Order: sequence, then structure tokens, then C-alpha cells
Amino acid sequence: MADRNFNITLSPDEVVWQVGPVALNATIVNTWVVMLLLVIVSRLVTRTLRGGTALSGGQNVLEIIVVTMRKQIREVSRQEPGPYLAFIGTLFLFIAVSNLLMVVPGFLPPTSSLSTSAALAVCVFLAVPIYGIANRGVGSYFSQYLQPSPLMLPFNIIGELSRTMALAVRLYGNMMSGSVIAAIILGFAPLFVPLLFNLFGLLTGMIQAYIFAILAMVYIASATRAHREEEQASTGPPHAAGRHAKHSN
Repeated sequence: MADRNFNITLSPDEVVWQVGPVALNATIVNTWVVMLLLVIVSRLVTRTLRGGTALSGGQNVLEIIVVTMRKQIREVSRQEPGPYLAFIGTLFLFIAVSNLLMVVPGFLPPTSSLSTSAALAVCVFLAVPIYGIANRGVGSYFSQYLQPSPLMLPFNIIGELSRTMALAVRLYGNMMSGSVIAAIILGFAPLFVPLLFNLFGLLTGMIQAYIFAILAMVYIASATRAHREEEQASTGPPHAAGRHAKHSN
């Protein structure tokens, strides 16, 4: 019985081009491919935007995506989705397209690299205080780390760091494991079995993109919603204010 050797790539971080100290790995190249694809498709779809009922197929798809994103952001944050749509939408589209392209032979999604997943998680980590400070101010935002007691400061900081690590590891683990399992089965099973696993991997990839975007919005909403609640507590519900004005008259 002949021995069968299989080379399984656990991560797309192998170097594919190098000149002196400058090296490019598959993760960087595939990331550029995803970015270029998103830019080209966005340009092709948005250059012919028009109102009315006679819409192109690309504009219909674009509007469905944008409307769905706005709805999800509004449901999660209980706020107007406008300020968050660009950031959350970019995260979702980048991860979703990266994972969808895994069906292309030879393409390893950037999200199966820990460096990419960690970079996306760091973006969320930085976005949370940026949105929080923009909505609440510097003092009000950072004071939450001293609640309910200043003794909780180190634990609150550890909580921020740990959820960032969890975002990166969750995305990386799910995408990397799917690629590895498909590669292993390809060596022992007929072709249609790995194809089924690739289809399952596509579903998993879309779910992971959705989960990552939703968790990012949850973290941002937790940093900004407190400001909204403070405003509502100080002004009172609209119907209560109306009753007070009526009694004053």
C-alpha cells in the first residue's frame, strides 16, 4: 500500500513573494484581493444609482443589504443607525466576502489567519471608546470603568481586553478549522464530500460575519447607550413631559 502524504496549510501566512527584507504572505495578498473586489463592485453599482421604480439589479441588491444592515443596527443599539452603518457594514462585508471566496480554488480567506482576525478585533476595540467619547464625552465615558467602585478598574480593563481577544479567536478558530477539516477529508473521501463541507463552510462563514458585526455593534452600543439613558432619565419620557406641561397651563 502506497503512502499518501498530505500538506495541510493551517494558516495563509506563508510567504508568496519576497525581495530582500520585504515579504508578502498570502494573507496580505488575499486581503488586497478582497479589498479590490469590494471597491470595484461598489464603484460599478453606485455609479448608476437612480431613484424611481426602474432600478438595476445591482442597486436592488445594494439597497437590500443597506436596509437590512440599518434594521439590524437599530434593533441592537436602539439608536439611529447612521453613525454606525459605515463601520459595521464594512466589517460585515469584508468578512462575508472573504469567507465566500473560499470556494475559489487556491484562495485561503484572510479571516483564517490570526493576524487578520486580530486586526479586525483591534478595530472594534478602538471604535468602542471613539464612539463612546463622541456620544458621552471623555469624563463620562472613562468614569464607567470606575463603576460600581474604583476597585473594579483593573477588572473592567481586563474585561475590555478579553472580549477583544474572544472576537479574534472566535473568528479565526471557526474559519481555520473549516479549512483544515475540508483539506483532511479531501485526502480520504471522494470529491463530492469535500464539496459538501465547503458549502457548509460558506454557511459558517456567513454566520461568523454576522456574529462578528453584531457583537461589534453590541460593544459600541454598550458604550453609547448609557448616554441616551442618562438624557432620558433627566428629561423624562415624552408623555410624562407632556402631562407636566398640561398641568402647568
